[in-house]
Amino acid sequence: MLKRRFYQCLSAAGLALTIAACKTPELVVKNESRQVPASYNSSVQDSSSTARVRWQEFFTDPNLKSLIDTALQNNQELNITLQEIEISRNEIRARQGEYLPFVGLGAKAGVDKVGRYTLQGATEESVDIKPERRTPDPLTDFQVGAFATWEVDIWHKLRNAKKAAVSRYLASVEGRNFMVTNLIAEIANSYYELLALDNQLAIVKQNIEIQSNALEIVRLQKEAARVTELAVRRFEAQVHNTRSIQYALQQRITETENRLNFLAGRYPRPISRNDEAFNDAVPQAIRVGLPSQLLSNRPDVRQAEQNLVAAKLDVQVARANFYPSLGISGAVGLAAFRPGLLVSTPESMLFSLAGDVAAPLINRNGIKAAYSNANAQQTQAVYNYERTLLNAYIEVANQLSNISNLEKGYDEKAKQVQALNESSTISNSLFRSARADYSEVLFTQREALESKFDLIETRMQQLNAKVNVYRALGGGWN
Repeated sequence: MLKRRFYQCLSAAGLALTIAACKTPELVVKNESRQVPASYNSSVQDSSSTARVRWQEFFTDPNLKSLIDTALQNNQELNITLQEIEISRNEIRARQGEYLPFVGLGAKAGVDKVGRYTLQGATEESVDIKPERRTPDPLTDFQVGAFATWEVDIWHKLRNAKKAAVSRYLASVEGRNFMVTNLIAEIANSYYELLALDNQLAIVKQNIEIQSNALEIVRLQKEAARVTELAVRRFEAQVHNTRSIQYALQQRITETENRLNFLAGRYPRPISRNDEAFNDAVPQAIRVGLPSQLLSNRPDVRQAEQNLVAAKLDVQVARANFYPSLGISGAVGLAAFRPGLLVSTPESMLFSLAGDVAAPLINRNGIKAAYSNANAQQTQAVYNYERTLLNAYIEVANQLSNISNLEKGYDEKAKQVQALNESSTISNSLFRSARADYSEVLFTQREALESKFDLIETRMQQLNAKVNVYRALGGGWN
């Protein structure tokens, strides 16, 4: 009766300890919000999106397409990201192997000499291996066999860890896609900047020629005593100022070419381009689709989503550490004190099989801390996902507004250039007939030059806005 009560008490204590081990701290789990506005502040809603257009079709300039294609093959940062994807893929293999049995083959040889006046020595002295055959001294030992260990994944801890690794692998793939999108956009913007600088340089050279001719006319008028030396010096200073602008533009062209070569993963070389294509480049009509499509089109949103999935799985893995774990181990093989006896079966055969159950009972602070950290990281992943989605929407909304305002601004700039060109012609004519002061000619020329620069700058911004909204919608990586 006392023995039965002892075992009952022992069983009850073991059950209580197991229940205590399985109890996990209560934590508040935050869920992500996937709600986005129905439209980009526009009354027109269309499900078709430019993000679905491949970059080879979106960009029509053959020189630009060739440059992008080279960059996608040679860009070092992109190739570094590809290696990170390979690392994530190997992590999946490692996690997958953890919930499969570990099986190995092994062999062992050894020799053992024990003291005669010990329990083991006295036993070997009194017991013969075979009738009238004493135990060898020293005793050798030879073994060969297979052994296996396996942690039974009762609570899906190992499987969830493998799923988390898969999600992080998918996140790294989406990170590579996002880098492709940004790389294409950066190359296109730099290429259009290069075309704009070429056109500005052409305008500067043209103005230098016009101003040089005007300087010669002023010098002739000074000889005729129609103007003073002050007018000559003012015109001469204007020519030098315009030439300094030329050299500054040439430096910017060199730096832009080198930046494009760096993005293409190659050493500096001339960039093939057609300057005339810049003036004919009209931004294509952009179809923005619905804001909800950002969840599937934007690689950074997809990346944040996969990281969120992995973080949620990490919480489940950390929770499983509170529960008992079941391990199974076994071995089978042959053992003998001489190699020739290894084949003497069944006498030389050995095997073992064992199972163990373990659960944390005392000093679980480390497990609690890891569980709390996993919950905090999951909450971080939620905020990061919501922030990424919000940023994606705002980027699209900003670029759509930018395209609209740039279109209106370009029309006004074009009218300004036309008016200043006419005023420049008029001022030159009036100056030759001594009906206008030379300062009016200088001011008009300067304003005309600046307005032409601004017009080219606005056209470049229009092209950049087209590229940026294409990137913001999530295009370029498909």
